[in-house]
Amino acid sequence: MKNLTLKQLRYFEALARDGRFRRAAGSCAVSQPALSMQIKELEQELGSELFERSAREVKLTPFGQTFALRVRDILRAVDELGEFARASRDSFLTRLRIGIIPTIAPYLLPLVHKRLNKSFAGIQIEVRETHTGKLVHELAQGQLDMAIVALPVSEPSLTELSLFRGRIRAGPAPPGRRKPVPEREALREMRLLLLEEGHCFRDQALSFCKVGAARPREIMEGSSLSTLVQMVGAGIGITLIPEMAVPVETRRAHVSISRFPSPAPRRTIGMVWLNFHPMGNHLPWKLAKARSRLVWRKTSPSAINGGG
Repeated sequence: MKNLTLKQLRYFEALARDGRFRRAAGSCAVSQPALSMQIKELEQELGSELFERSAREVKLTPFGQTFALRVRDILRAVDELGEFARASRDSFLTRLRIGIIPTIAPYLLPLVHKRLNKSFAGIQIEVRETHTGKLVHELAQGQLDMAIVALPVSEPSLTELSLFRGRIRAGPAPPGRRKPVPEREALREMRLLLLEEGHCFRDQALSFCKVGAARPREIMEGSSLSTLVQMVGAGIGITLIPEMAVPVETRRAHVSISRFPSPAPRRTIGMVWLNFHPMGNHLPWKLAKARSRLVWRKTSPSAINGGG
């Protein structure tokens, strides 16, 4: 198989991903007949069919599914070589594809974006906001360069770098300054407002409250921290919220948030990236040097929202 080309592999990967010749051709910026011809030549070279074709879509054959896994590894390695060459030549990144979880993105991303633009003049930053599981998958597929998540992720293929530890607070605050935040045992007996399934912060909140198989009436779910805080403001229940979110979310709802007594629950925020990714040689360590600026208690709300 001496005649396989990267062009054929990229066309194959696009068709395997999109499931339609027209859509795959558009993503590759070629005509549909040109893509179809390259796929046909690839199948002839391999001596096996890669796709089952129908009038509306194409599906991978069993051989095609196995072949797709190998092709993605090859294309990711080629892309990493390109990034390595550019980083070595230019001494800085030209593009950064960064993922970030929803319970961090609105509060930390403006500061990180500002820091990256200052450290890497002309860098093109592409942001993807979604759950940790999806970010880990997209890192493995080479669709992202790095992600900012709650640690640990504990994936052998990923390098982790801690940036800071953020406190977790509770709301609403009890009436009267001298009344403490409810103990975690008491929280289990209250109507607890949590993020919906898939958010790692939901799991952290359940773990802190030592909630296992709770009855449905004891837990209500929201799609975002903003939703939870609004529900708290309406007197529906009590929730836990990362301290970094408090300055932003309490401006949108008249809610008083309290700190837990020491030792307060915390979560570790950090970066993850694929082992041996060329970005790991310089970018994470530049941000790590600035970690003191990323610690929430030392950062003003105006700075986080793009101010001074």
